[in-house]
Amino acid sequence: MVCFSGAATAEAQDTKSATSAEAAPAVRAFIDDEGPGWRSLSESDFTQVNSAADTWSWNDGVLHCTGRPVSVLRTTEPVKNFEMVVEWMHERSAGNSGVFVWTTPESIEKLTKAGKPGLPSGIEVQILDHGYTEMRKSRGQSFDWFGTNGDVFPVRVKMTPFPPLSPDGSRSFPRKHLAKGHGHWNHYYIRAINGEVRLWVNGEEVSGGTGIEPAEGYLCLESEGSPIQFRKLRIRELP
Repeated sequence: MVCFSGAATAEAQDTKSATSAEAAPAVRAFIDDEGPGWRSLSESDFTQVNSAADTWSWNDGVLHCTGRPVSVLRTTEPVKNFEMVVEWMHERSAGNSGVFVWTTPESIEKLTKAGKPGLPSGIEVQILDHGYTEMRKSRGQSFDWFGTNGDVFPVRVKMTPFPPLSPDGSRSFPRKHLAKGHGHWNHYYIRAINGEVRLWVNGEEVSGGTGIEPAEGYLCLESEGSPIQFRKLRIRELP
C-alpha cells in the first residue's frame, strides 16, 4: 500500500510548476484488496433510497442500473475512514453516474421520505463517459465546467479541491483522462480518510479534495439517466 504524508505534502506538490508536474513519474497505488480487512460489498450491504423497484438489480455479482430515475442506492451503514475499489462500465455513450462519499444522513432521509428523483449531499466521485462532452457540443451547450470521468466535487458540503480546478474552482479536475469508453470496464480506487478524498483511475491518482465536512456518512451509487454496471465492489474500513 502506498503511504501518504498528508494534506501538507499534497498542497506542496500542487504548488510545483506545470512542467515539473508533467515530468514527475505517475503516482500509482498498489492495491491488494484481498488483504486483511478487505471485504466485498454485496446486495445485503445496500438499501433503496429513492429509486424505482427495478432501477437496481444484481446478477452473478454484477450490479445493473437502468439509470432511471435520477436517484441513489446507499449502504446500509455509514462509514468514516476507508478505502474502496469498484469496477464500472457504461453501456452507452455519454453515460452519467458516480460514487457518493460521506453522504449526509439528513439528505438521505429527505430523499427517502420524498420518494422523488434527486441526489444527496456529499462528495461526488464522477463517473461520466467521454461521449458526454461531444453530446453537449452537438447541442450547443457549455462543456468546460466538467471533466468527464475523474472529477471530485462537493454537493452541498464543504471541500477544498486539489488542482487542476474547474473554471469556477468548485471541482477537482483529473490530471489525466484515463478511463476507457463505454462498453469497457474501468477501475476506481478511492481513499477517504480524515476529511480527505483521493481518486485513482485505472491505477493512477488523478484528483481529490481535502477539508471535507462532514467526513463520515453513507456511500451511494448513482443512477443518472443511462444504464451502467458495477462489479467487484470492495471496502476496507480504516481507524
